[in-house]
Amino acid sequence: MSAYGTLQFDAGLTALVGRIPPQIPASAPDWRAASLEGRVYPGLVAAPGAATSGVLLTGLTLREWGILDAFEDDRYDLREVTLASGGRALAYVWPDIEVRDDNWDANTFMTRHLEEYAARCARIAPRLAAEAGQ
Repeated sequence: MSAYGTLQFDAGLTALVGRIPPQIPASAPDWRAASLEGRVYPGLVAAPGAATSGVLLTGLTLREWGILDAFEDDRYDLREVTLASGGRALAYVWPDIEVRDDNWDANTFMTRHLEEYAARCARIAPRLAAEAGQ
């Protein structure tokens, strides 16, 4: 799975799945991590000529996939995207609604929201694991 938003951060991953899965830097050409109205997390949206950086999460177990899938907003669509490396990976793509013109800023998220976001992830992780059948 490739991640271009909050799942790039170890604190959130640890809170959700209990560990930090192996990660490889990844870039998705013709996509951008867009700021969304009223949300601290981004949406990956098509953007010809753009590119967004993220990570490829490897070695996820079925349990972890289930938790992360339950975690993602129902509006996201799990789709295969082409990476700059030429490979392909699954990513959660946002529909073209509530998308702002500006790109999401990972550094701003990290300094302003990550601690609270990770705490929220830890609070909901048991429910997500139950939803995932784990």
